[in-house]
Amino acid sequence: MSIPQSGGGPIERHEQLAEYLAAGCKPKDAWRIGTEHEKFGYCKHSLKPLPYEGERSIRAVLEGLRDTYGWVPVEEGGHLIGLEKDGANVSLEPGGALELSGAPLETIHQTCDEVNEHLREVKEVSDKIGVGFIGLGAAPEWMHDEMPLMPKGRYKLMNNYMQKVGPLGTTMMRRTCTVQVNLDFGSEADMVQKMRVALALQPVATALFANSPFFEGKKNGMKSFRSYVWRNLDDDRTGMLPFVFDDGFGFEAYAEYALDVPMYFVYRDGTYINALGQSFRDFLKGKLPALPGEKPTLSDWADHLTTLFPEARLKRFIEMRGADGGPWRRLCALPAFWVGLTYDQGALDAAWDMVKGWDAETRQALRVSAGEQGLAGEVNGLKMLDLAKEAVAIAQAGLKARARPGSGGMVADETHFLNALQDSVESGQTPADELLEHFDTDWNGDLKRIYPAYSY
Repeated sequence: MSIPQSGGGPIERHEQLAEYLAAGCKPKDAWRIGTEHEKFGYCKHSLKPLPYEGERSIRAVLEGLRDTYGWVPVEEGGHLIGLEKDGANVSLEPGGALELSGAPLETIHQTCDEVNEHLREVKEVSDKIGVGFIGLGAAPEWMHDEMPLMPKGRYKLMNNYMQKVGPLGTTMMRRTCTVQVNLDFGSEADMVQKMRVALALQPVATALFANSPFFEGKKNGMKSFRSYVWRNLDDDRTGMLPFVFDDGFGFEAYAEYALDVPMYFVYRDGTYINALGQSFRDFLKGKLPALPGEKPTLSDWADHLTTLFPEARLKRFIEMRGADGGPWRRLCALPAFWVGLTYDQGALDAAWDMVKGWDAETRQALRVSAGEQGLAGEVNGLKMLDLAKEAVAIAQAGLKARARPGSGGMVADETHFLNALQDSVESGQTPADELLEHFDTDWNGDLKRIYPAYSY
């Protein structure tokens, strides 16, 4: 989850809302890649989720990273809630999952090195205190009451709100994990094309990375239970954003959409002020009940944008949000997939040609199918496996055209980071299919076998 935004002055003109988004436009040589991934922590001796405090705890892991590797602490209300270093940050998800929000980097080689270094640091610190971390889209066994709510003001407010707006809101907060990639755009037209491709192909990413077939100790009947959760929690701020495909879509249209999403909070002087369900439009008029007479700053607008959770999210960059958390190869494969599709114009055009004939109903049906059936899904004659094969091939061509070599030129380009996805499209198997096969065969239905087999 995002940290409070800063650096924005007062909003004096309505146009500033769209201008804030437009300020993300960058020349192509300044485009970067930011990879984020979440993972569940657990006590090795009990296989239970980590508490915030204690010998084996989230706080102990953060302190270990701080003291051993020079991460700078981030505190809120006297609690250690995150770390910062070299443009990256480590933060806590509401239920205690640990997230790396990577620095904006130039190549997949660099972002994968960053992921590997982070996982190495976490493992070294965790092994010393009897803690493990595992990459899955949903907690396989743990019940809601076993997952502690982390001591962040934002999460307390979200928890109260989520209990009211949908049946699975608090499940999302505590018991799901994802991997995301943040990508840049060069102009409004480039943003529009990338957002449309991102939303249309997000179900393909969901299928390729499906990795949550278990929940509360048993099979849940889906390949990505995380995707199911996101489809059933808060319609005001989630979904496939059909208006993005309307003529005239641009920064202004996204700003208008964001204005209609109910607020969570206003951040002032280190405190989250409850503005649950209130209107940013009223805030612009100085009529926000939470802060009567006060008008927002651009920092408030930036904070509000972080409380929207569509499948592709626009800020001053685009977030790809449709994939389950997973093993380390997939943590490198997701940025490779989306960079290949969107950072080469020929690949981006090919991806748009692939999806431009789909209507909103088709895109939504693909989203449902991806979560339920993974690569075996089919909608209106569109077979998910065929779509995945085509998308991975376009991504591979895009990475080849980028021709970004690894350190010392030992690797010619970034295409090898797609190998995990190539394996999936050749076999038709998602990570969830692999987990289910183990569960039904060599694990003999013992889900506790998942921890030693799939932890980092």
